Amino acid sequence: MSAQAGDLFGKEPAAPLAEALRPQTLDEVVGQTHLLGEGKPLRLAFQAGKLHSMILWGPPGVGKTTLARLTAAAFGCEFIALSAVFSGVKDIRAAMEQAEQNLAHGRRTILFVDEIHRFNKAQQDGLLPFVESGLVTFIGATTENPSFEVNSALLSRAQVYVLKPLAEEELRQLFGRAHERVFAHLDFDDAAIDTLIGYADGDARRFLNLLEQCDTAARAAGVRQIEAAFVGNALTLNARRFDKGGDSFYDQISALHKSVRGSHPDAALYWLSRMLDGGADPKYLARRIVRMAWEDIGLADPRAMQIANDAAETFERLGSPEGELALGQAVIYLAVAAKSNAGYMAYNQARAFVQKDRSREVPVHLRNAPTKLMKELGYGHAYRYAHDEPNAYAAGETYLPEGMAEPRWYQPTPRGLEAKIGDKLSFLEQLDREARARK
Repeated sequence: MSAQAGDLFGKEPAAPLAEALRPQTLDEVVGQTHLLGEGKPLRLAFQAGKLHSMILWGPPGVGKTTLARLTAAAFGCEFIALSAVFSGVKDIRAAMEQAEQNLAHGRRTILFVDEIHRFNKAQQDGLLPFVESGLVTFIGATTENPSFEVNSALLSRAQVYVLKPLAEEELRQLFGRAHERVFAHLDFDDAAIDTLIGYADGDARRFLNLLEQCDTAARAAGVRQIEAAFVGNALTLNARRFDKGGDSFYDQISALHKSVRGSHPDAALYWLSRMLDGGADPKYLARRIVRMAWEDIGLADPRAMQIANDAAETFERLGSPEGELALGQAVIYLAVAAKSNAGYMAYNQARAFVQKDRSREVPVHLRNAPTKLMKELGYGHAYRYAHDEPNAYAAGETYLPEGMAEPRWYQPTPRGLEAKIGDKLSFLEQLDREARARK
């Protein structure tokens, strides 16, 4: 075997840039100033020497693992790391045995469980006795809301810290550090840096990986000057951070819905575009848009339902990306349409009433009478055909079960078409009062 081949198989693989630049002290951490700044919770805990179990909740690449390792270093603890994706009860048991050995040698242990939300209930319960006994200090990392994904018993024994995506200025600070230490041979113009920051989307690990890809592409092309066009051509730039089943997904759906409800077309378009850019299923978005039309606009503007349905059908016919234009125009229309949740509220109140109420009989005059016997029993007797009455309305007639008061569930708003609906209902109520006064 040649010396060159021996070198190929003998060298240790180079550590990723994100690992090589991992902070060694709290002061080197970029971002999370709301937790690590002077007088902030984690900084105070470190300064006071108070080690405690914690759950670090935040998106990828914001420093969860780094903070766990720094905690172990600051408190002189042994560090055992498990991944909930690959570990099971056997691995937990082995970690506890190691922790007991550490304790026998006078060393405390921090057990770090990455992706703690991936552990099932039994696995999470398996950690409890060791956390309660103090054998280990537990630090969990999760990208999912711990309120839903972590057992309440374990959650109650840990302080939850919310980590945030890195801001643009914080990513610029990280760029400066990486450029000084590793990429000083490359010249990045401002537009190139802006492009990289945009595609990093607040994820420090992703940002450093993009820098590494730039370096590799620059070496292959024999260039030193990095411009925005080079970044766009040389790198595979994936979509923004977007978890189709996680909090980010539901948070953005919520923002889209509330922007429509709040009559802000630009915000509605922004959140729709964010979700499409992130890989959300346009058919799912189309269904949500139809729901918005019925829930927040209703009879104030019935055209909204038609436009929402037409947009969904258009996407079915055209697909992506052409069909997405129809979805965009639908959310614009819904955002600027007159708003009413009167129908939505009335339906929910009626459903709630029926679920709790007894089964009431249909009034005899409203019953169907297809047979002679039913007619003899009075079914349909004295029913007044509305079309034969003045104003096509049987004034004073009742259509509710006997003994049931008028519930007044539907209360039209004074907006859009519902303003006219409200006027009509007021007119009909006046006819009812006059008819009953004549009896």
